[in-house]
Amino acid sequence: MTVNDIAAHAQSLSAPAGTVAPTPLTLDRLSELTATVAEEVRQGLHEFHFDAEDRWSVRLHADDYTDVWLISWTPDQSTRLHDHAGSLGALTVVTGELVEWYWEAGLRERTLPAREGGRFPLGHVHDVINTSDRPAVSVHAYSPPLTAMHYYEVTDQDALRRTGSILTTDPEPDVPTLDSVPSTEEAVTGEGRR
Repeated sequence: MTVNDIAAHAQSLSAPAGTVAPTPLTLDRLSELTATVAEEVRQGLHEFHFDAEDRWSVRLHADDYTDVWLISWTPDQSTRLHDHAGSLGALTVVTGELVEWYWEAGLRERTLPAREGGRFPLGHVHDVINTSDRPAVSVHAYSPPLTAMHYYEVTDQDALRRTGSILTTDPEPDVPTLDSVPSTEEAVTGEGRR
């Protein structure tokens, strides 16, 4: 089954009756979709390449309910602290390893190894980083399709402050590097991300 086969059945992947969401798809279904497409990538059905200057990405599918992206990460590449505005999201790491910093009453960290991933409900604020010395590849899905992103910083009072918003259909509108991301020691001592 390919990403197009799954997307063609979007109606059958709908949320249970009574579920309030901006989309008929659930986080579980988005995770299933990214895991399926990640396996397609491992089987060689989707090409990718690495760019040491900018994260490389390509949209694999888009319809009224979902867009699916393939993204490559060389060492030290990261996003900035952001959310996906009105879209739910999920990602699965195809190869390599990524680190996600996410906001949950403070900045928390989790490692996303190959074949695993994360889910992003509405309001989920996070930053994804390749802190390893090897490249990584991931599959991302957004529903409804991505139209905006909000960016944040952590204040001196350990609160989130929105620093900007952009309208976009691209999950890779800006490509910062690890220079603006705290080291593990900085994160533990609270000195990073200010």
